[in-house]
Amino acid sequence: MNAAARLIYGLRHSDHISDALISLHWLRAQERVQFKMAVLMYKATHGTAPSYLSQLVRVADLPGRRSLRSGRTNRLLVPSVKLSTVGGRAFPVAGTTIWNSLSDCVISAPSLSTFRQRLKTFLFQASFPDIIIDPR
Repeated sequence: MNAAARLIYGLRHSDHISDALISLHWLRAQERVQFKMAVLMYKATHGTAPSYLSQLVRVADLPGRRSLRSGRTNRLLVPSVKLSTVGGRAFPVAGTTIWNSLSDCVISAPSLSTFRQRLKTFLFQASFPDIIIDPR
């Protein structure tokens, strides 16, 4: 993505890429990975992902939780990890961690297209906090 942005704007390898990414409204590599994982988690929680992925995702719905304010949220249960080196990169752990870090406005999107739009705006604002985004 950075190489494509450099090609589009004719930048050298030593030039900063942030301004090009902002003008193209592209996410950085780390946010792009988070975007892909969050979309998979949205599909898994709404039943449109393959069943082997949906089985790995559990809503944090514990007995007695319904009376709490957190009972009305769509937060997911993060499974425990045995190996800290690779366990945190597994889909159930990394996906639920990313999902739980999103705002309620993003998570409560009624459709996949709305979710993707809100998610990209959320990640773009997190990546470039000094930029004011026009909500159209």
